[in-house]
Amino acid sequence: MRSLTDIFAALADPTRVRILLLVRDMQLSMGELADLLDQSHPRVSRHVRILAEAGLVKRQKEGAWVFVSLGDQVPAPEIFALLDRLDPQGSSIASERARLGQVRAERQKAVDDWFRAHAGEWDLMRRLGGQEDAVEAAIVSAARRPFVGRLLDIGTGTGRILELLAAEAESATGVDRSPEMLRIARGKLTADGEQTADLRQSDMRSLPFGPGSFDTITLHHVLHFAEDPAGAIAEAARLLAPGGKLLVADYAPHGQEELRSRFHHVRLGFEDAAILGWMAASGLGGRILSAHPGPELTVKIWEGRR
Repeated sequence: MRSLTDIFAALADPTRVRILLLVRDMQLSMGELADLLDQSHPRVSRHVRILAEAGLVKRQKEGAWVFVSLGDQVPAPEIFALLDRLDPQGSSIASERARLGQVRAERQKAVDDWFRAHAGEWDLMRRLGGQEDAVEAAIVSAARRPFVGRLLDIGTGTGRILELLAAEAESATGVDRSPEMLRIARGKLTADGEQTADLRQSDMRSLPFGPGSFDTITLHHVLHFAEDPAGAIAEAARLLAPGGKLLVADYAPHGQEELRSRFHHVRLGFEDAAILGWMAASGLGGRILSAHPGPELTVKIWEGRR
């Protein structure tokens, strides 16, 4: 942990206080911070560097982008309690916070627009790595040990995981933000006139289920679209029953910048330490199950147990 002197020295500038309060609300890229603060990129970069040196924020480079989020080794609750007491109405970042909603909306609109335009191609896009058969087989095998039970597929897309597992589940539920995706999934999951899974439109950040509602939860090629992957894992963990498991399948770190610009991937893959750290912070015991290299991308599967 950094010294108290370092922390208060870093917060001696009002711009740095504003940056800290903004990234508490939402992880932001350097460009987004510069736009929100109406300051030059070099100036914002200098402020972020000072905050990072004090341990108040951390920078994460992903391809051509750098994201800023809260640091891990500072007494954040105490610091924010003090800042909130000094500025209870949040007036110091009122204008920036109002524009923050626009950043969220622009990000989500880009994703929603892409899904709307490409819903019929989604299964093909998920095969970019060329190893989807092996990944699906590994997910099915992992879900069966010891049981599937009550299954939830978060970000179900066209319902592929439900296709594979719904028949042997005690109950099967899929959620997705996109109504176009859900329409395709409903068509695929109808057998002999009966729908084999319950499908709901919902946001993975706030799911309409009580704690401990599911035994098996899957996040299959979903986290790289998430603004807050740690929050998505925490929300999934909340829903796990004792003994339940969370299975996350997603890309290992890569440099395919086209996936961000063309397909609106928010993250260019994940380090093992990040996924396992988020699982641990959510009360899950995590481990790496398997890695599946492809021609261009590697898909990894991580398991978190309640």
